Amino acid sequence: MAFYQTPHYEKTIFSDLLGSWALLKQSVENEHRTKDCSQLLFYIAVAMSWESVRNLKHMKNTLLLIQSIAQQIGISDETAEFVDDVGDILSEALARLQNTKLR
Repeated sequence: MAFYQTPHYEKTIFSDLLGSWALLKQSVENEHRTKDCSQLLFYIAVAMSWESVRNLKHMKNTLLLIQSIAQQIGISDETAEFVDDVGDILSEALARLQNTKLR
């Protein structure tokens, strides 16, 4: 009797990007207990949507909006680090895509 084996997936920059968004979302949800972060949560959901995943330039624009809102409401240093991490990984993903297109 043959057993179905789970396929092997190679870890990519996109999995890193999704993970960084998930960590940011969790941090904002924790912070939402003490201050209104509903706008941030909305735009994080937009950034994680299929439309943004298919168009990283759209994701980058949404991240800029998130950074602006985060600065206005005064998020914690921990959450600000997660925002920076998302930005770093997104920049790397965009650079890799650009290099792939140039080949």
